[in-house]
Amino acid sequence: MQASEIRALFAVASRPEVVSLAGGMPFVQALNMDLMAETVSKLLRERGAVALQYGSGQGDVGLREQILEVMADVKVSAHPDDIVVTTGSQMALDLVTRVFCDPGDVVLVEAPSYVGALGVFRAYECEVIHVAMDDEGLNPIALQEAISTLAAQGRKAKMLYTIPSFHNPAGVTQGQPRRAEILAIAQRAGVLLLEDDPYGLLGFEGEPPAAIRSHDEEGVIYLGSFSKTIASGLRVGWAVAPHGVREKLVLAAESAVLCPSNYSQLTISEYLATQPWREQIKSYRELYRERRDALLESLEQLMPPGTTWTTPAGGFYSWLTLPNGLDAKAMLPRAVTALVAYVPGTGFYVNGSGHENMRLSYCYPEPDRIREGVRRLAGVIEGELEIAATFGTGSALHSDSGSDSPGSNVPAPNLQ
Repeated sequence: MQASEIRALFAVASRPEVVSLAGGMPFVQALNMDLMAETVSKLLRERGAVALQYGSGQGDVGLREQILEVMADVKVSAHPDDIVVTTGSQMALDLVTRVFCDPGDVVLVEAPSYVGALGVFRAYECEVIHVAMDDEGLNPIALQEAISTLAAQGRKAKMLYTIPSFHNPAGVTQGQPRRAEILAIAQRAGVLLLEDDPYGLLGFEGEPPAAIRSHDEEGVIYLGSFSKTIASGLRVGWAVAPHGVREKLVLAAESAVLCPSNYSQLTISEYLATQPWREQIKSYRELYRERRDALLESLEQLMPPGTTWTTPAGGFYSWLTLPNGLDAKAMLPRAVTALVAYVPGTGFYVNGSGHENMRLSYCYPEPDRIREGVRRLAGVIEGELEIAATFGTGSALHSDSGSDSPGSNVPAPNLQ
């Protein structure tokens, strides 16, 4: 197990003078705290003895029924018995990996991929292989190449992990034809597809993207979470899995935590039953769109030539590529000195890639703080470019700009 580069930044990024474009913390201040207080008060008055007691290892059946309504917005249908409630979707990710993967098993992930997933796969001693992305997310050609390469070696991937909607960290989204193609490739190869969808309801335009699992339930486990749409501190997520898998997930959950928190589950359930939760999600979407726009406008105005970035249609993140081989990880101390923080791209790879990249998160700072953060960051990048131009070297130069991930010949996301 290794320390997360994001967690290591928290102590610095939490200082009030630092503009943090690092952590993906939802802006929970947008919640109506009076309504939330009423929800909790009503729950404790009317069902306090249940909320503060042990519960089912699979999760509260009433909440599982409500989750069906939430998932209907991304076209996922299921039975309440197919759902396992977990302590955030991070726990669901851990349980699925524990059930399916032995040390040495191959897990295919996007390049880059969610740092929390990489930590889980490493902890269970999986071999993680990155698969290239383009401007529409995971690239099917690169995926087929990775599967074929493994087959030629007499090996097979145990699982494919993907974030199809508003990707963390790349900020790109798979279209529906792309999703169907990726699912078909996984099904033909007999590879379990693990779909992580924490941001699916947080798109900025139109209807939420239909989940991969809506195309076909066969061979797909779907992960969802209330962390981004209600409150991350309540730590309530879920997995939707076929019957045989669901039973194993419940056994694994019981061995880990006995049961998820009844208090957190019933708080979410009461909120869904009594409050306008769809209006709250709409409020989040509008707030995050305004902040996304502040980030993109500032990047366009202030970044030096050669800097590129993705344009997210939802979610929390944009993926920035530095000019002229600059190294985001080596540059971070200077950025912190300039009172701005970001996450270096190396944290989202297991193979040493990502030196020229950084993840910028726009979900938490106010728009004016985002603009100031980009101004500070642009100054740091320009300073590194000046050093490189003057001396032919710099503290943030990285000589190896290549990638050793499968399908690395596939174009990078279409930036800007």
